[in-house]
Amino acid sequence: MKTYKLTAFEANGEKLLDESLQAGNDEAAKKQGEQLLREKQLLEKTHRLTSPCGKLLLFHS
Repeated sequence: MKTYKLTAFEANGEKLLDESLQAGNDEAAKKQGEQLLREKQLLEKTHRLTSPCGKLLLFHS
């Protein structure tokens, strides 16, 4: 399992979410990240999901 980092922000820079996710691969991490954002109603907020090697998997501004 790899550790991925998911963060979401308000427009003013306030951090709304700062979570670490465990997933076997990038695709599984993307699904997990999208689900978490959906549950917390943060899909329309600025967010990003990065892989352990720094690859940007999800991004919305």
